[in-house]
Amino acid sequence: LFTALVMPVCMAAQDTSQHHKHHQYKLIDLGTFGGPNSFVNGPTVPIIANNGTYAGEAETAIPDPYAPYCQNGDCLVQHAQKWQNGVVIDMGTLPGTDLSSGATWVSSDATIVGFSRNGLIDPLGIPEMHAVVWANENKIVDLGTLPGGHQSFANAANERKQIGGWSTNGIPDTFSMTGLGYQTRSVLWQDGAMRDIGTLGGPDALLAAMNETGQIIGNSYTSSIPNPDSGVPTIDPFFWQDGVMVDIGSFGGTYGVPNVINSGGQVVGSSNLAGDQTYHPFLWHRGSPIRDLGTLGGDNAEALWINDTGEVVGDSDLTGSLTHDGFLWRNGVMTDLGNLGQSSKAFAINSQGQIVGHSEIDDGTFHAFLWEKGGPMVDLNDLVFPVSEFVVTDPYDINDNGEIAVTGFLPNGDEHAVLLVPDGECDDACEARLASSRNNAAPVLHPATTKQGSETRVGPVTSFRNRLGRPYRVPAQAAAPGN
Repeated sequence: LFTALVMPVCMAAQDTSQHHKHHQYKLIDLGTFGGPNSFVNGPTVPIIANNGTYAGEAETAIPDPYAPYCQNGDCLVQHAQKWQNGVVIDMGTLPGTDLSSGATWVSSDATIVGFSRNGLIDPLGIPEMHAVVWANENKIVDLGTLPGGHQSFANAANERKQIGGWSTNGIPDTFSMTGLGYQTRSVLWQDGAMRDIGTLGGPDALLAAMNETGQIIGNSYTSSIPNPDSGVPTIDPFFWQDGVMVDIGSFGGTYGVPNVINSGGQVVGSSNLAGDQTYHPFLWHRGSPIRDLGTLGGDNAEALWINDTGEVVGDSDLTGSLTHDGFLWRNGVMTDLGNLGQSSKAFAINSQGQIVGHSEIDDGTFHAFLWEKGGPMVDLNDLVFPVSEFVVTDPYDINDNGEIAVTGFLPNGDEHAVLLVPDGECDDACEARLASSRNNAAPVLHPATTKQGSETRVGPVTSFRNRLGRPYRVPAQAAAPGN
């Protein structure tokens, strides 16, 4: 329903003739709990802490008794999966038979939050899902819902033992952001109490992320009046601190989404331009107006991550808006990270400036990439030693030690959560693989400019609703409410 923003740019050059030594990576297959697949959550969520703790989900071999309301396309029961100190742990579910759970966020102190079914069915006939936290010794704790609500979801946590997420409240809502039939409100759990942190004036708000100081971001309806083109009210990104919710603003469109907030309170995301035909990435800090970061010359761009030094990554259309590349934005300059064949998208950047993402290669498939120290972009598959049968594709998070959580595909098509752990410098065979596939094009620097185009592509609303607002994955053949 909503498309997004874009910014053009002028060109400069950067010398990358001095290639640095890369690390090679040990690949750790986290496996499954008896089913074919396990999943890495992302993008725009921290899922591997600096101490190496990782959390996601893995399928069992048990058919989901609540089909077609499924957590995965196979309609198999899945459980939250944790990896810590070399051990894979099944984190279990709330009490019940054949229930599913999932982990959605790993805090800096390795607190893990997420969701679990509880075995009940809500008044609309939808299986209930509750926000949970895995406490000491991996004990699962039900965080409950707002009064009258039946569904909740935890997707943020910090060292202050604050947990953020959303809950329905039992008030029927035509415009329910989650498609669950009731108002959906952003909530903060702390010291055993749940708090509805309010909205920007409309019926719903969805929390997206939280930092270590308890600053919260999300998006909210600004009224209950639907726009004629979209059929729903305007949605703006918000910032919340100490009981006060602030509208971050927009670039004139009716939809905006915040993705990440760093420790300094800087927020990045995407916002539609007037007319909702294009979208641009934004940077915002309290007390300053929303800033358009521009594009690589095309119509649309989105910001997906910001580190604590204010470096921003995402992806942008190139001139003509027929393809896109990942970018690094730093100090007002946008750098095209290049690609491994056709296009690319940058998902995350750590405090060392290491960037990970995926790139479409010439055969139309996707490979995970690493970009560091001025580039060029390299295929992470070339850095895995010993060479693996996995093809790693979507690296959604990289911690400050350079450990990467990434999706890996086996030759039979099964998907597994995989960790890549730095394991010494590239040997001669590794360097030879890099040399044969290296993208030697120098990155292009773009001082931000502004342009509005007409061509649209899939915008950030899809990934945001998948991440926060659409908790069930219903198979295509089943028409179910909330899909």
